Amino acid sequence: MNALSPAVKPELSGGTAKVPSMPAEEIISTPKKQPPPESEEGIRVRQLVILSFWAIVIFLGVPIWLWTTSIHRARLPLQEMMDWADGKIVVEGPLLQQSEVLRIVRATQHAIDDQNDFSLHHLRLRMGDGLAPLNSSRQHRDIKQTDCTVTNMEGVNLTEEKALKILLVHNSELKAARATLQTQSASLHIEYPSSSVPSASSTSFPLATFIATQLQDLFAEEQALIALAMSATQASPAIAGQLPLPSNPQTAGNKENRHVQAKSISPGLAARLANRTIRALKYAPTYHVTISLFSPNAWPSSWDIESAVDEYLIPLLSSASVISNFTVDTQTQLYASFSPSVQEPQFDAQHGVWTLREKDLGGFINAAEWPLNPSIGDGPTLNFIIYVPDPSFSPLIIKESHASSWLIPQWGGIMILNPPASAPQSEAPAQSLSKEDIQPALLVFSHQIMSFLGAPDSPPSIPLKLQTLTRVRALSLLLSASSTMGSLARLTVALPSIAIPETVSTAVEVTMEHLRDSCEALKEGKFTIALNHARIAEMAAERGFFEKSMVGQLYFPDEHKVAVYLPLLGPVGVPLIMSALKELKRMWSTHRSQR
Repeated sequence: MNALSPAVKPELSGGTAKVPSMPAEEIISTPKKQPPPESEEGIRVRQLVILSFWAIVIFLGVPIWLWTTSIHRARLPLQEMMDWADGKIVVEGPLLQQSEVLRIVRATQHAIDDQNDFSLHHLRLRMGDGLAPLNSSRQHRDIKQTDCTVTNMEGVNLTEEKALKILLVHNSELKAARATLQTQSASLHIEYPSSSVPSASSTSFPLATFIATQLQDLFAEEQALIALAMSATQASPAIAGQLPLPSNPQTAGNKENRHVQAKSISPGLAARLANRTIRALKYAPTYHVTISLFSPNAWPSSWDIESAVDEYLIPLLSSASVISNFTVDTQTQLYASFSPSVQEPQFDAQHGVWTLREKDLGGFINAAEWPLNPSIGDGPTLNFIIYVPDPSFSPLIIKESHASSWLIPQWGGIMILNPPASAPQSEAPAQSLSKEDIQPALLVFSHQIMSFLGAPDSPPSIPLKLQTLTRVRALSLLLSASSTMGSLARLTVALPSIAIPETVSTAVEVTMEHLRDSCEALKEGKFTIALNHARIAEMAAERGFFEKSMVGQLYFPDEHKVAVYLPLLGPVGVPLIMSALKELKRMWSTHRSQR
């Protein structure tokens, strides 16, 4: 025992040894044992290990990560897409060659120019072929062919489509000019007396003013439809505003071509157009027409629907095939009563008819029992119902309007087929319906089909309505495709991380090509060709915008990426970073000590 350390003897108390505590100043601390110095070889190995890990991460891990997570973005003509969306769509038409125009046509054109207040829709006149002398009595003269165009451009294309043909007929027995529109052709017959054509020195031209007024009235509703279509898209300001035209070497120097005049629409016409828009279906390349015969009894057991459709409906659908294709299906359902929610018809003793309340028409269709398919194929379905009422409730009409047919917007139409008024009440119900019996219903359905397509109410000529619908549809599809291109361009710029596959780039190229071809066809007055190109452009634009691979990434924000990568990279990255920092700190300390 050390002599400097006092002896410590344990004291026993109750059988337990007690060790007295030692004063703090008497405790002697021993130095902490340091690890042996690291060899140069060990330091070099440790540095190589850390460097190798970082080399693997930088030169192998990061490239693989970038390659596997990179987003392919095909090149898109963003500026050109935005130009189309901003309204740089110029649809131009042929300009009249003044050197070849007779005085009556020149004066009529001047009158049209004076009356026109909407430069997006202008009527241009040109001479027809095979003219007879102007002074020959009571001979038909193919004086002009009127083409509906948008703005003016020098040059005439004789292959353009005729929007309207005017036949001038001199009639010395008349006191004033009169116009007759042909319902079965795009032709306007104008009879005029000699007093309507003044001498060359006269400043007034009553016949020219009369023709110009007739043309403006015929195409007034088409102008309003175009103005409404332009105002409803981003390619044009409001109707009260103006549409800027793109810079064009052929039109840049003309101040009149730099802005498109505004078109004012009366409140009454605007209300009619709004109702028609609600009524009409969205444009589709194909429509499916379903004609159904419903009866609450066991008769009629047959109907000559094929012959009736071929004679009364197919001619209209064939004429409208330049706008859309149509398929026709038929079906029959016996013992099909109307919906039980409809109040039972009431007898009107004053008129001797049974009546349905107008407010019950919305629940007339018995959707639970009537086999009405909402859609057949890709295109929308138009349902047309012929309802043969029970003889005990016949004739059956609508109480307020005394009509027997009505239209359901964007769905179809219903016709209550009552027996002829001349048929005796005691006569037994017909077991079969002939095509003459079905004719009234199909004529009503033909009118309703035109309403669903969005055809104007005027003029009454079916060919003119279809031509108007062709031009309006071509313009609306052009605007729709252009707006879609602008939306796609803005989406591409706003979301840099979204993938853009090559299919989208191909769809954009197809859209731009057919947009240019459509405008070129409109420029030449080929409206049917313009509609076909506009249809392809709109379909390609929709296909590119709603690409599946793009839609899936619209809802994947950066916060999701952090939530995915942090649990994976955190356990690996923290040791690597800490070891690198520690080694750098040691190297820095060694460097300072050596200095």
